[in-house]
Amino acid sequence: MFGDLGMSRADSRVGFQGGAVRVLKLFIVFAIALYFAAMLVFFVSQRSLLYYPSHSYTELADAHANAAFKEISLRTQDGIDLKAWYAPATSKPFTIVFFHGNADGLRTAAQVADPYIAAGYGFLLAEFRGYSGLSGSPTETGLYNDGRAYLKELKARGVESSHIILYGHSLGTGVAVQMASEIHVGGLMLLAPYLSIPKMAQIDFPFFPSSLLALDRFDNEKKIKSIRTPLLIVNGTSDQVVPPAQGRKLYSLANDPKEFHSLSGRGHNDAFDEFAPLSIDWIERSCHDSSP
Repeated sequence: MFGDLGMSRADSRVGFQGGAVRVLKLFIVFAIALYFAAMLVFFVSQRSLLYYPSHSYTELADAHANAAFKEISLRTQDGIDLKAWYAPATSKPFTIVFFHGNADGLRTAAQVADPYIAAGYGFLLAEFRGYSGLSGSPTETGLYNDGRAYLKELKARGVESSHIILYGHSLGTGVAVQMASEIHVGGLMLLAPYLSIPKMAQIDFPFFPSSLLALDRFDNEKKIKSIRTPLLIVNGTSDQVVPPAQGRKLYSLANDPKEFHSLSGRGHNDAFDEFAPLSIDWIERSCHDSSP
């Protein structure tokens, strides 16, 4: 009798352990399926996480933009119609081309131009496809085509590439770096730059293989090594969007001549007022008119 009872208890333990193993296996399968489902959602929606375009166009007068600005229209090589705001240079040889961040647009970025226009520089406030009510959807390739179209337009207006200063903020630093890698310009200014989009994605989505999933990479880290033009990199010490360490790393990889500044207490979007006089001083010291 006791022998039979012992076998029954052993069978119960085996049955319980087998059930636990089956539950564990089901849990693991469910967790894996959930992970891949989340990764699929991330992959499909990544561009909506990267780009925050404004969907309406604001006229110059309504934007209270600098009176020197005029609206210009152009078409990209891939057939997208763009609009930008342009103020020709008055007393200085350089024209600054500004590429804004992922949640900005012509209206919100217009005041960035004021100190440079007041100092006599030309200023082109570039707008991306899909932003400010423009046609198209933003992608890395598309934004590069937009940048090329603006530089081509400036050349058609008599502005040589050596008289162009590229200025990128946040997302726009990726466009500025790409343009500087393609065209010899007079200078490159980067405010709150990042190393690459995959490395930024790793901060918010550390469990996904961002380097494999990223459709748009904007690989500043790789491209900066090939650029040989005067370079200014500036970060705010309190930037909660792009880690200041990424700007420092980018600076360490860049070629001379280069200059780095860290703005104490400044964040991601409140550094423009300090950046303007600092960058104008840098242009005067580091960028030189190479025209005959």
